Amino acid sequence: MRVSAQVADEIIATAAELADAAREATLLHFRRADLTADTKETERFDPVTVADRLSEERMRAILKRRRPQDGILGEEFGAEAGTSGLTWVLDPIDGTRGYLSGTPTWGVLISVRDETGPIYGIIDQPYIRERFEGGLGRAEVNGPSGRAVLRCRGARPLSQAILFSTFPEVGTPEEGAAFRRVVPEVRLTRYGTDCYGYALVAAGMVDLVIEAGLQAYDVQAPIAVIEAAGGIVTDWEGRPCLDGGRVLAAANAEVHAAALALLRG
Repeated sequence: MRVSAQVADEIIATAAELADAAREATLLHFRRADLTADTKETERFDPVTVADRLSEERMRAILKRRRPQDGILGEEFGAEAGTSGLTWVLDPIDGTRGYLSGTPTWGVLISVRDETGPIYGIIDQPYIRERFEGGLGRAEVNGPSGRAVLRCRGARPLSQAILFSTFPEVGTPEEGAAFRRVVPEVRLTRYGTDCYGYALVAAGMVDLVIEAGLQAYDVQAPIAVIEAAGGIVTDWEGRPCLDGGRVLAAANAEVHAAALALLRG
């Protein structure tokens, strides 16, 4: 659906308020010696903290006040239906493992989607105070170095590319094997940055992010930001990945095609 200029301005202002509230909520507990975590799964450590819950609670409260007609999908408190055709997709802390470890590259993901996909998104880095936004005519980052336009890196050979992924194993053994077909073909592979890797694709610093096992709230904001900066985000078959799963984010069509061919085997 197309939104009016007035609605677009309201979405952007609301998203900024959400990001500010989540930034404050997450920093209340970051690098606190008494911070503990529960796990959502029994077979592996999938942490959730008081900060995850507080961050989402505060964002939901703002949405109920400012945009009660919109739907909400959040990692911690699930889905609420709306009537406007727009849904806010929230990840209150993307990278809770990093948050627990005291590293600064975890983030807050906020996006708005219609029936076709995300129309606007924010990747916010509370501790280092960088905010990447894309969609509704915007593609910019604002942080310690000031404000700058986001633009993905231009085409270059895969052998010159920088590849990011959060976990070295990258999902199932089959998915890991596909990922390892790409690794020897690129110049540099880095791990563990969670949503920050996607932000760096949009900023023109990284060529590829390849991951598996993602959820909708992990990918909606990165899709909006990267596409606004000229990049491409699909699944490992080149199809839309709005609900997560296997994700390939690329700075341009050329490097996307090269990585896709290797992932397909």
